[in-house]
Amino acid sequence: MAELIDFSDIAPYEDSQFQEKIKALVKEPGFLHAVGYTMPAEDVPVLLDELLKITNTDDFQREVMIPFLEVIAKTTTSGISLGGVKYLNPNLCYTYITNHRDIVLDASFLNLALNRRGIPTTEVAIGNNLLVFDWIEDLVRLNKSFIVKRNTGVREALTAAKQLSAYIHHTILDKRESVWIAQREGRAKDSSDHTQESLVKMLALSGDGASFIDNIKEINLMPVSISYEFDPNDYLKAREFLLKRRDPNHKKSQRDDLFSMETGLLQFKGRVHFQLTPRINARIDQIGETRDRNTAARWICRMIDQAIHRSYEIFDINYVAFDLLHNTNRFEKYYTEEKKLEVQNYFNTQIDKVDLPDVSLEERDFMINQMYVMYANPLKNKLRTIIGSED
Repeated sequence: MAELIDFSDIAPYEDSQFQEKIKALVKEPGFLHAVGYTMPAEDVPVLLDELLKITNTDDFQREVMIPFLEVIAKTTTSGISLGGVKYLNPNLCYTYITNHRDIVLDASFLNLALNRRGIPTTEVAIGNNLLVFDWIEDLVRLNKSFIVKRNTGVREALTAAKQLSAYIHHTILDKRESVWIAQREGRAKDSSDHTQESLVKMLALSGDGASFIDNIKEINLMPVSISYEFDPNDYLKAREFLLKRRDPNHKKSQRDDLFSMETGLLQFKGRVHFQLTPRINARIDQIGETRDRNTAARWICRMIDQAIHRSYEIFDINYVAFDLLHNTNRFEKYYTEEKKLEVQNYFNTQIDKVDLPDVSLEERDFMINQMYVMYANPLKNKLRTIIGSED
């Protein structure tokens, strides 16, 4: 099927296109502005010269992107860890499907963690809604990203879904590359992560299998749980919750998305952990071919969610947030009173950043409570998965 579909408008750029695209990129004012924002001005010409010497994607990742990510990791995290490497079979390629915390760094930090272990990096699915300038699309496609078409009409959406599904199957089976994709479109604002059935159905639209189940199995779904100690965008999410409370029709602007990307990239995230889990093929076999497509998709979503929830890394702030949210001391053995006060101060300091006029005390309390929810939900979901209840 893949051979009959044109992927040229969504696939990463081929090495044969690399120098043409990079020459255009280094002349883009927007790209130059972004580069100047992230490094000293005197270093910019050196970087541009180095970029023009690169001829392929592998060298671009090794010489530019990985070093850049190492700097981001060093300056904005307390360390990035990777667990579950034992579940990887070097003879297989995978669809790493993860919860979604940061617009830019979820896939980037996963690839950094894989690269540190000598494991090949993935191709990355990225929504075209984030590619607000042509130079951003060129940059991500130079860096092994493929495009997910969103905000299309109904007829166009089905065509785009079939193209995307075929490309993912083609990448894993023919190109022999793993891919990364988030379990849902957009981040879960309250950090309660759940896989979209439509995503699973899209993945099964293509394949050489005789059934929905066979098509899903051939791309080796591997759930990966992502845990950030701190979410730099937490106050922006709380702000959005308040704006939606004030006006249910409130929509984020393009500027909001760009600022979220910038905040997530450059602000402190604390510890970051990626936990690989076994691919779910064996569990999918238990569904049985008698299940209809909708039921099968729901079961697969549940399997992915359980694997992700069970594998969260739980930090002090999650325990404190749970106890503050529920006015309990259930998890006090996991933190000190000093740590509790530190976390409460963190929440207040973050809410102080909200730039809205006329915020009442009640609205401030509402936003802080929303932050409690954000940080408590990973723990609540983990408890549901492990013991069947959060109580």
